[in-house]
Amino acid sequence: MLRSMVSLLSAHGPHGGPAPHGRRGDGAPREESLGEVQLTPPPHLPATLGCDAVGVPARHGMRLLSRLPGNGCVFADSDWWWWLVPAGSDADLRWPLPACYAPGGYVPDRRPRLMRRPGATSPYTPPIPLYLMVCQLTGTAPAWTVPDVGSRL
Repeated sequence: MLRSMVSLLSAHGPHGGPAPHGRRGDGAPREESLGEVQLTPPPHLPATLGCDAVGVPARHGMRLLSRLPGNGCVFADSDWWWWLVPAGSDADLRWPLPACYAPGGYVPDRRPRLMRRPGATSPYTPPIPLYLMVCQLTGTAPAWTVPDVGSRL
């Protein structure tokens, strides 16, 4: 489902490739297919845990950036801001809309540029504080699944 959200944002056709003949997957005319691009940290910041990305509409970008303690690499284009997080940061979390989770860091190709380099040695934004801030921003109660834990007394 999350990959389909990224595909929706990138105006792909129904099978993941560019929509044919100047039309979106829903048959409506469009200007041009955006395709996807993979966000990667600068070479001096190794992404040893893999990279996914969490995006929010640009109107929320500066607000999140100013409130997060320990931002990693942040990419931005005119419509979306993207934070790099370790791969699998969506495990047991439901990122609330309008946030978009992008596995592998594949995002719509709107020419995002690296707008913030972390001062530390990690390219990642810690996903839990980011998740909590996105929930606060959207007015959504944080929710994640908890594995069954058994105890005997």
